[in-house]
Amino acid sequence: MAISRAQLAKELEPGLNALFGMEYARYENQHAEIFTTESSDRAFEEEVMLTGFGAAPTKSEGSGITYDDAQESFTARYNHETIALAFSITEEAIEDNLYDRLGSRYTRALARSMAHTKQVKAAAILNNAFTAGAFAGGDGVALCATNHPLSSGNTFANRPATDADLNETSLESALITIAGFVDERGLKVALRGLKLMIPRATQFVAERLMATNLRVGTADNDVNAIRSMGLLPEGYAVNDFLTDPDAWWIKTDAPRGFIHFERTALSTGMEADFDTGNMRYKARERYSFGFSDPRCVFGTTGA
Repeated sequence: MAISRAQLAKELEPGLNALFGMEYARYENQHAEIFTTESSDRAFEEEVMLTGFGAAPTKSEGSGITYDDAQESFTARYNHETIALAFSITEEAIEDNLYDRLGSRYTRALARSMAHTKQVKAAAILNNAFTAGAFAGGDGVALCATNHPLSSGNTFANRPATDADLNETSLESALITIAGFVDERGLKVALRGLKLMIPRATQFVAERLMATNLRVGTADNDVNAIRSMGLLPEGYAVNDFLTDPDAWWIKTDAPRGFIHFERTALSTGMEADFDTGNMRYKARERYSFGFSDPRCVFGTTGA
């Protein structure tokens, strides 16, 4: 349905002082703090986890050498979505408007809507990180879980057995757990935490924990171990689209973690409808957000 003069009555009358409501700044590109962006030229993308070999056994003198098998473990799939929005304005509303070029004003609003949706979809990966079935990874388990299956038959956890709010103890425990992550065959892998990812409600706690040289909340002259050891070198990032006020995550340096595939970049267009004279405007893009290796993160819902 086209925007008509009835919806823009005040903009057709003399005496209007200002138009407002679409000039707000917006939270933009916060997904870049989490996801690595790559281009895609397919309807979907798949990434396959490979298993290596187990620990090498001792070979007895004169005995045969042990052979091991390598295979594919699981597949992470990225299905690109098409995101689009449009509006139209009647020919008469454009002709009679006294104060503004309607098309340019509402095109900016269209861009804001597209940007908002992108950030919501990106944050949904973390917002659903603890819900089984909401957004399962290639291994069939939620992003942050205590039972990620391994090809060896065991499991590994990238979530604490008991969830905890962000504090010095829980943060140090998470970094210790990350350093003990294992691969699909149970061999230890040298991963470290890069960045703390938090909702805005936790930003003041994060600043106190990471910006001081000494420990927080103690009269002792102890160093801030996280800062002095150079852990979490990328600091912390606030994401305003995270919905749980006390959940938090640590992004690791796992090679294939959070991925944002851009299938078609944002494009806009406008055209006049011959029959009605209405001007039509649209915006469209295609992309997907997801993760391949759950070792890319450690997360907790908070206490």
